[in-house]
Amino acid sequence: MKNKIFVISALFFFVFAPSVNADNNSVISAYRKFKDIDDLSIKVPTVVEVSLADQFIERFNFAVQDKTSNSFEPYYFNQKILKFDTPIGVNTDPLSMAGLMSDGNTSTYAEFSLPANAQGFTNIVLLSQEPVTSSAVTAILDNYVALPNYIEITATVNGQEKVVLAKKEMDQNTIHFPKTTSSKWVISYWYSQPLRITEFKLIQEDNSKNTLNSVRFLAQPGHSYLVYFDPDRYVTAPVGEAANLSIAKEVMNLSNIPAQNNPDYVIADTDNDGVPDIEDNCTSFFNSDQADVNGNSRGDVCDDFDQDGLLNVADNCPDNPNWDQRDTDGDGIGDTCDGEESRLTEQHPWVPWVGIGFAALVLISLFVMTARSSSSQKTDLNIL
Repeated sequence: MKNKIFVISALFFFVFAPSVNADNNSVISAYRKFKDIDDLSIKVPTVVEVSLADQFIERFNFAVQDKTSNSFEPYYFNQKILKFDTPIGVNTDPLSMAGLMSDGNTSTYAEFSLPANAQGFTNIVLLSQEPVTSSAVTAILDNYVALPNYIEITATVNGQEKVVLAKKEMDQNTIHFPKTTSSKWVISYWYSQPLRITEFKLIQEDNSKNTLNSVRFLAQPGHSYLVYFDPDRYVTAPVGEAANLSIAKEVMNLSNIPAQNNPDYVIADTDNDGVPDIEDNCTSFFNSDQADVNGNSRGDVCDDFDQDGLLNVADNCPDNPNWDQRDTDGDGIGDTCDGEESRLTEQHPWVPWVGIGFAALVLISLFVMTARSSSSQKTDLNIL
C-alpha cells in the first residue's frame, strides 16, 4: 500500500449559514492566516485552485472572501494523499468514545469526565502494528473548550517505556517533542475544565510531505480574493449556491502565493473577559481576575464549593448546600445564608424611605405649628 498513490477529495459548500455568522468580521477574526489572490488575468469566470501544500493545517475549515463584492464564496477543499499514514488505534483510560477522535468528523467528539471538585486525568493510548516516527501530536478541541492544564508523552522504544516529553503546561493544540519511533504511545492529560476532543492525531514524519492540500473556488474577472485558513475555532461563512468545482476541467493553479498573518485575527474568548479560551480557567462565565481560591485550576465562578449541583456563579448561597435556592425575602441571598430573613424592610425596600418621609413630614408639621404659635403670641402682646 505504501507504494501506491491515493487521491482523496473533500467538498465543502454551504447553501446557507446560521444568522450568528452573518457578520463578516466574526468569520474573518477566527482565522490566523490568509493568502491574497490578486491580479487574476481572466476574462470569464474561472475555477482557481490555491495550493496550501506549504502549510501545516490543523482544521480543514476555510473561508474565501471576494474583496471586490465583500462577500464569501463557496469553496472546494481538495486533498491528495500520495501515501496513507500507518493505521493507528486510539484507546483511552478511563474509557471514553475514543473512536470519535479519529473518525475525520469534527462535529463528533470524545468527552472526558470531570470530577466535581478536583482535576481530571486521562491517558490516550495509540497503538500501531508497525513503528511510527513522529515529533508532534495534535488535539483539536470542540468550540468553547479550554486546553488541558498539562501534557506528558511516553513511548515504548526497544521494549522499554521512555518519556519523550516530560509533564509540561499546555499552551497550544499541537505539541512538539524530539523525533521518536514507536508502536505504542501514551499521551497523558490533566485538565480542570470540561474536555472534549474532536480529532486527535499523531503526526507521522515519514508521511508529512505526502499530502497535498488546496482550495478551489470560482473567480470572476476583475475581482480579487482572500483565502483564509488555520482558524482557532469553527466558523461558517455565509455563501450562495455552489458550482460543481470537483469536476472542473479547466483550473488555474496558483502554487506560489505566500501566506500572511491575518491582522484581523482575534483569539477565541467566549465569555469576553479578556482571557483567551485556551488559557481561561472558566470559559463560560466572565472572570477576568481568574480567581481560584482552592488552587484546583478551575475558576471560582465555575466551581461548586458546597456540592449542591449549582455552580458558584449561579448559587445564591455558594458555601452551604441549598438545592431549592429558596430566597423568601428576594434579596438575592439564599435563606440558608441569610441571617436576617423575612424582615419587612428586606421584603419591601421602600418601607424605610416611607418611614423617613413620614418622620420628616411630622417634623415639618411641628415646625410649622410652633412657628404659628409663636406668631400668634406676638400678635396678642402687640394688642395689649
